[in-house]
Amino acid sequence: MKQLVAFDLDGTLAESKGQLQPPMQEALANLLDVADVAVISGGDWPQFEKQVASRMLPRANLHRLWLMPTTGTKLYTFDERGWHPVYAELFEDETKKKILEAFDASLEATGFKPEQTWGDLVEDRGSQITFSALGQQAPIKEKEHWDPDFAKRKVIQADLKQRLPGLSINMGGATSIDITREGVDKAYGLKKLRDASGIALEAMMFLGDAIFPGGNDYPAKELGLDTVRVRDPQETESVIAGIVACLK
Repeated sequence: MKQLVAFDLDGTLAESKGQLQPPMQEALANLLDVADVAVISGGDWPQFEKQVASRMLPRANLHRLWLMPTTGTKLYTFDERGWHPVYAELFEDETKKKILEAFDASLEATGFKPEQTWGDLVEDRGSQITFSALGQQAPIKEKEHWDPDFAKRKVIQADLKQRLPGLSINMGGATSIDITREGVDKAYGLKKLRDASGIALEAMMFLGDAIFPGGNDYPAKELGLDTVRVRDPQETESVIAGIVACLK
């Protein structure tokens, strides 16, 4: 019997950088009646607050919700005081500088420097540095068309691995590449969740849209969790309905 269902965020629970929509709000509230729920993704807390925390229905049991920004290097839980951090693991300044320089060099070397961008290409999230190919504020339609098969990012990822040995480099979202400390990926975050929640990995399952080699959801599968790869939030809603029916 599964006790906790973990999710990726962008492309799984919501459109890229988008807020939870009413059908997903209902689905998650129903799921929280029968299981703990975790959301683990590359965005930082302000993005999680905007996309998820502020969009939960009043009836949702937030005490069973675990929010894990920056690939699980941060954890937030809810109590009578509201949402608060349990831990945060941050990069050193020298490492951040090295990563930013590597991004610039890699874009030049691979030829994927975009002609038009919307906002900053690189975001410092404290415990994670994230590259968004078209900028942090790019329209969803532009993002969906840029690299739908992950082919461009696989080239950039391979180049970055040569420049940044000892760091984890994974693709996620529609245009993103996330860089964290070595060994930090969603498997790492899920093990941290196991320790914080007391729920065994065998009692967890994971849903994401990037469960394939090189995708930032794939480490959950490598960890041995039961996983479901979804195409979009609409398919996630259907899977949640099935899980709720089984757990009831």
